[in-house]
Amino acid sequence: MLIETTTTPSHAHCVQPDFWSDVYSGRPIAILNHYGRLHVYLDHILQHNVVFADREDALAWLIQRIEPGLPTGADVAPTGVADAA
Repeated sequence: MLIETTTTPSHAHCVQPDFWSDVYSGRPIAILNHYGRLHVYLDHILQHNVVFADREDALAWLIQRIEPGLPTGADVAPTGVADAA
């Protein structure tokens, strides 16, 4: 007798897309997950000087570039950001 089993996808880990894009205040923004490192695009241009570990930090950084006077409630250069010097 053969017992067939199937696995159901676990929702314990929320799978995030490798690429996310939107428009904020009329300007295109995007986040690319490349091997666990998040790269950001502003106006379709890769921002070479930063890499993020958390999607929230990447989005906050993009929004602050568009609206520099906008208070984010947190430092937008957390430990997840690495300079590409």
